[in-house]
Amino acid sequence: MAVTWCVNVSAAPLVGELDVRMGSGGMPCFTVFQKDEHRFGAPEFRSISVNEVSAGGKSLMWAMTIPPERPFLVTFRLCIPYAGRLPVLPKTTALPRQPGKLYEALIDIKPPMLTSAPRAYRARFCLSGKAGGAGQFRTLHGGAVDGKGRAGCAG
Repeated sequence: MAVTWCVNVSAAPLVGELDVRMGSGGMPCFTVFQKDEHRFGAPEFRSISVNEVSAGGKSLMWAMTIPPERPFLVTFRLCIPYAGRLPVLPKTTALPRQPGKLYEALIDIKPPMLTSAPRAYRARFCLSGKAGGAGQFRTLHGGAVDGKGRAGCAG
């Protein structure tokens, strides 16, 4: 009797692409793309983290979590601002961002009903402009490892 083990490639957690926008005061904000919201529905937000990415690894810049008793949906029209604005939500102190540095934002969501839907949303981005993060944002696509030599990622 032969036993065959199959590996289900689709069982790996799916990560969707996160939209990074210019929010109020020149700060980045994060949301899902409208096409994903239409395709999979608005995901239930659990947490967000923003890390600086370097050759040495990742270092936390800011994070915020949503208590399970206060769920809300992330929609294309809702953009979660860097550093948050609601003092009642658990979060870390937001560190200032710098031009030329690479950052990664990750939104963790409640597992969706559709098995084909993303389990989280992520974007890598960098800043151009003034220190502290005011300025323009560039989202990096295609698994970019660092921001050096890419438009908007001088450094």
